[in-house]
Amino acid sequence: MARALYIHWPFCASKCPYCDFNSHVRAQIDIEAWRDGLLADLRHEARQAAGSRRGKETLTSIFFGGGTPSLMPVNLVGDLLQAAEQLWGFDPGIEITLEANPTSFEAGKFAAFAKAGINRVSIGVQSFDPQALAFLGRTHSVETAWRVIGQAQELFGRVTFDLIYALPGQSSAAWEAQLSRALAFGTSHLSLYQLTIEPNTRFATDVRRDLFSPMDDDEAADLFAITRELTVAAGLPAYEISNHARPGEESRHNLAYWRYQDYCGIGPGAHGRRGGIATTRVRKPENWIAAIRRQSHGIDYTHTLSSREAAIEALLMGLRLAEGIDPGQLAARFRLPEAALLDHRRVALYRELGFVWTRDARLGVTPAGMPVLDSIIGELVPAGLAAG
Repeated sequence: MARALYIHWPFCASKCPYCDFNSHVRAQIDIEAWRDGLLADLRHEARQAAGSRRGKETLTSIFFGGGTPSLMPVNLVGDLLQAAEQLWGFDPGIEITLEANPTSFEAGKFAAFAKAGINRVSIGVQSFDPQALAFLGRTHSVETAWRVIGQAQELFGRVTFDLIYALPGQSSAAWEAQLSRALAFGTSHLSLYQLTIEPNTRFATDVRRDLFSPMDDDEAADLFAITRELTVAAGLPAYEISNHARPGEESRHNLAYWRYQDYCGIGPGAHGRRGGIATTRVRKPENWIAAIRRQSHGIDYTHTLSSREAAIEALLMGLRLAEGIDPGQLAARFRLPEAALLDHRRVALYRELGFVWTRDARLGVTPAGMPVLDSIIGELVPAGLAAG
């Protein structure tokens, strides 16, 4: 089973109105305190693995997320990578991803990040339309985004970037033109997300105040269909509901999540799954630092997952993937009867409706079912399993 490492850097230059991630704006950051804290959190996770079978596994992926980790000092990124390699060892084909914003300041650090060991960057472009960028609270320009993507392609073997669509008033023609422009860059991976209004964000407040209305579900479904059509034609089919890649260029780190493999998460608010134990770090940055000083790690709480809890998580994650799941393998893994995992009468019904497929002992959700994935999963999972 693969082992992945997630490192959370919680700071941003500004907070985007759609963002519900654990990100914070601070006037000053004590870099040495953060260096000590992240290294302590890293060492704690390595100690938990020591002596186990999993402790003998090398890291197959590392992901610096946030927040905006490209704002981190390059030498801090290098120190964390050096420590991770010493503690776990690196798989020869390890994927090391850094999230970045498309600003000239961050792009100016790309060469140094590559030298430190980053071999994949994920750029938060979000839109190639100036009005949409303003609506989304992004501070970069379209022209800067184009330039930064090109610079990244010159320095890193693998480049991906994000776009957000289904914005209020966005037409099919406008999204098709924008996506075509994105595909023309020739990156091997794209993350294409429909705008969702998350609780406790500024957009949620704006919707309550009737400052704007989210796009109608039917209109959003039309844009989803356009997205699937254009990306397939460009050779970047969807391998997950919102992620598209050339075959073999899928995000190895995110596949570890979606295939429900072990991963360690360090830094404020980071989650982890190791050996059937769920870990959650202290969320607020200042409280996380205090926890590090008090207990030499940032864990807020741990929870030993029951078979039912783990099975539910595996189903929720695996059915996001185009490859689907193998119910028999999951049943064996979690020591549950296969009939306890899925309501097979519902599976048959949704297969007839064209929302799910079954093939070679696998089950998956069709492109027609992906826009209503959450509802479908709720129907397929037996009530007893969900309640357990």
